[in-house]
Amino acid sequence: MMLKGLLGLKLGMTRVFTEDGLWMPVTLLQAGPCTVVQRKTCGQDGYEAVQVGFGDKKEKGCTKPLLHHFKNAGVSPKRYLKEFIVEDDNALKPGDEVCSDIFKKGDRVDISGLSKGRGFAGVIKRYGFAGGPGGHGSNFHRAPGSVGSSADPSEIVKGKRMPGRMGNAKVTIQNLEIMDVVPEKNLLVIKGAVPGANGGMIMVKHTVKGSK
Repeated sequence: MMLKGLLGLKLGMTRVFTEDGLWMPVTLLQAGPCTVVQRKTCGQDGYEAVQVGFGDKKEKGCTKPLLHHFKNAGVSPKRYLKEFIVEDDNALKPGDEVCSDIFKKGDRVDISGLSKGRGFAGVIKRYGFAGGPGGHGSNFHRAPGSVGSSADPSEIVKGKRMPGRMGNAKVTIQNLEIMDVVPEKNLLVIKGAVPGANGGMIMVKHTVKGSK
């Protein structure tokens, strides 16, 4: 295995039919092609890894150090960069291209992405609190209730579930099954849903837990 993961885009959801006539919800992902930008080694960097880039970007949108980084690798500027740990005998070098053919039908993968941002939300929407009575005269409809800790310790404990920003956080779903791979289009068909909105960047890696 040359690389354990790829960057890509979430295209959207649809369904496929199984051999026995049942339909299965699936998510379509464009996985790659990713270009190797840098090869890191134990001797020079202290660890073995490959930095890959995905998605083209205009030179005008790059800082000078980043633009110099791409020119040293001999590749065009990329929108996203990510490192993947590899073995010390890995033969990948800057300029090499990695596509979706590192996966095959039936593989299990972990997929990470940014969840949809919901803005500022209360405890009922954010955490599913029950709320108070809904009748007239009640001043406790969608409030969180008591959050204090009396005189001791006389403060709100860290991690207390309260209103705040909902979503727009990194989410990883593990052990998802690849239903099909279309190498000529760099397309992965994943069973079920994956994090993020359509068009959002995702990272697909071979699962760390596996399945029995």
